[in-house]
Amino acid sequence: MDEGSSRSSWTESYRGMSSANIKGLILALSSSFFIGASFIVKKKGLKKAAASGVRAGAGGYSYLYEPLWWVGMITMIVGEIANFAAYAFAPAILVTPLGALSIIISAGLAHIILRERLHIFGVLGCVLCVVGSTSIVLHAPQEREIESVKEVWDLATEPGFLLYAAFVIAAVFILIFRYIPQYGQTHVLVYIGVCSLVGSLSVMSVKALGIALKLTFSGMNQLVYPQTWVFTLVVLSCVITQMNYLNKALDTFNTAVVSPIYYVMFTSFTILASVIMFKDWDRQNPTQILTEMCGFVTILSGTFLLHKTKDMVDGSSLVLPMRRLRQEGFDSESNPLRRSISIPMHLLKQSEGDGFDPENIPLRRQDAGRSP
Repeated sequence: MDEGSSRSSWTESYRGMSSANIKGLILALSSSFFIGASFIVKKKGLKKAAASGVRAGAGGYSYLYEPLWWVGMITMIVGEIANFAAYAFAPAILVTPLGALSIIISAGLAHIILRERLHIFGVLGCVLCVVGSTSIVLHAPQEREIESVKEVWDLATEPGFLLYAAFVIAAVFILIFRYIPQYGQTHVLVYIGVCSLVGSLSVMSVKALGIALKLTFSGMNQLVYPQTWVFTLVVLSCVITQMNYLNKALDTFNTAVVSPIYYVMFTSFTILASVIMFKDWDRQNPTQILTEMCGFVTILSGTFLLHKTKDMVDGSSLVLPMRRLRQEGFDSESNPLRRSISIPMHLLKQSEGDGFDPENIPLRRQDAGRSP
C-alpha cells in the first residue's frame, strides 16, 4: 500500500514535462546550438574587421562591413528565434538555464577554430553544465495558463515587478554613464552586466510577445491590443542594447570568458525576473525548488571551471619557448639581441605561469604596442 502511494507521489512530482514543455525543450536546445556557434563566427568577423578598421571595443563599427560578422549575426538570429518560440511554450526557469549548452558549443568551437585551448577540467565544467541543466529540466514547473496578453500586462505592472524593472533601468544607466568609460576596457563584468540586466527584461517581453503570437495563431487575435506593441517596442530596444555591448565585450575579452560569465549573470537575472513576474515557484513544492537551485549551482560550478582552467591553458602555452630563450642566455642584460628588441623581462621571468600571446590572454585582449 505504501509502495503504491510512493510510486503515485513520484509520478505526480515529475509531471512537469508536459507536451508544451517538451516543445520548449527541443526549441531551447536548437537555440543553444545556433547561439553557441554564432559567438565563434562573430568573433572571427570582429577580428577581421579590427585588422582593417577601428575595433568595436574602441568604439568602431567597421564590423558592420564584414560579411563573416553578418553570418554570425544571422546564426544568432536563428538561435534567438528558436529561443523566442521556446519561451512561448515553456516557463523561463526551464528555457533559460539550457543556455549552458551554448557555453559548451562555444568553448568547443573556440578550442578548434580560435585555438583558445580547453583544459581537461574545462571538459569537466561542460559535464557539470549538462548535469545541472538536466536537473532543472526534470523539475521544471508547468507553463502558466494565459488566455490574453492583458493577463501578462497585469503581471508586468504589479508592484513587485515594477520595482525590479526600476532597479534594472537605474543600474544600467549607472553602468553605461559612470563605469563603462572608466572600466569597460579592463573589467569584463561591466559590459556583461549591462547585457545581462537588459536581457532579463527582454526575456520577459519576449515571453509576453511569444504568448501573444501563439494565441493569435490559434485564433485569438492579440495584435489589436496596445500591450502587444508595447512589449514589441521593449524587445527591440533591449535587443539592440544587448547586441551593442555584447559586441564590445567579445572584441575586448576572450570568448571563453565572455560566454560563461554572460550565461551566469543573464540566467540569474532572468530566473529572478521570471519568479517575480510569472510567480513560477508558486506552482512548485519546496523540494522541486531546492532541486532546481542545486541544478543551477551545479551549472555555475561548471562555468567557474571553464573560466579558471582557461587561465591554466594559456599560461602553459609558451613555457617551452621561453625556457629555450633562457637557456640561450636571452634573458641576460648583456645579450645584444635582448637589448635591441627590448622584450620585458617580466614576461621571461613569469613565463611558467603567464601567457604572452595577446590573443590568448584570458580576461583582457591587449594589442601589442606599435611605434607610430
